[in-house]
Amino acid sequence: MNTRRPTIQDVAVEAGVSKATVSAVINDKSSVSEATRERVLGVMRHLNYRPSGRAHRRLPHRVKSIGLLLKEADNPFYTAIVTSARKRAHAQGYTLLVATSEGDTEAERRIFQLMRAKDVDGLVVNPVFDDNADLSPIFELKRRNTPFVLLGEIRGVQASLVDVDNVEATREAAKHLIDNGHEKIIYFGGPSYSIHLEQRLAGVHRAFSESSLIFPAGAVIPTGARLEDGYRVGLEYFSQVEPAARPAAVLCFNDLVAIGLLRALRELGLGVPEDVSVVGHDDIELLQYLALRLTTVRMPTREMADQAVQLLIREIEARSPVAPRRIVTKSELIVRDSTRSLRGDLVTHGG
Repeated sequence: MNTRRPTIQDVAVEAGVSKATVSAVINDKSSVSEATRERVLGVMRHLNYRPSGRAHRRLPHRVKSIGLLLKEADNPFYTAIVTSARKRAHAQGYTLLVATSEGDTEAERRIFQLMRAKDVDGLVVNPVFDDNADLSPIFELKRRNTPFVLLGEIRGVQASLVDVDNVEATREAAKHLIDNGHEKIIYFGGPSYSIHLEQRLAGVHRAFSESSLIFPAGAVIPTGARLEDGYRVGLEYFSQVEPAARPAAVLCFNDLVAIGLLRALRELGLGVPEDVSVVGHDDIELLQYLALRLTTVRMPTREMADQAVQLLIREIEARSPVAPRRIVTKSELIVRDSTRSLRGDLVTHGG
């Protein structure tokens, strides 16, 4: 079996064009007709051909590199992803380039362009996803046969994926509260650009649908994803709500929101969990240093990053096209001191 990598000459021969035409397609020259462009791109995908860029030609030895595109730089959840991805990439001879969009779709588009200009071998992508998200850079990666792996599902995009069952994760957290007698539960939601918000809310609704309780529409409080978001919204909400209408528990989009909320509740003179039970999401390392041990959903962050890089390198180094793979990891509810039972017994672990 021939295991050599295809060349630009192979693409030109199969597409029935010159090497110059293939080069023009690779470099997005306007001199090529759309029909010819699509034919050449189709042959590139069929042969699993990937061009080497100008940056590589200037180096005496080819530098193998992977791009990692994330949404937030100051979230410890993503710090853990970077650490694990860099470790795996380095172990397999690749340099990791990291960029964050901070939830800005235009910044994300520029990052895709920059990664392409740097001629990275492939990308691990955790993109912005909301009603205004521009997915054209993702589809351009597919057109140009650039290997990429998603950290989080994007509907309509067929690609290798590493994710966690966010619906089940939040269902279990909500069920833990319901099983312990909490009826008035609210959700401090995350940023609209995250598909995880939609998935986690679905988990909350599923837990309520499995009980005799109703989760009202007003129980979702738009918040964000950062410490200051949880603090600010926590102060606003709990300073205005009457004691009789106060929720018994708050599910938070992530641990940062939960930590911000803990401070707000303390400043308002409300005890956790005596007055309000609080549940986070992610189990970031920072929780080990809090005075109050936070109940949270542990995400397999490092495992996800490691598997994503392994999947990507598998596609990069394949001699022929590789079918996309989907890996869905499992979360774990970690019950600590920020939740209590209202049934007069010990806190029980959600099922």
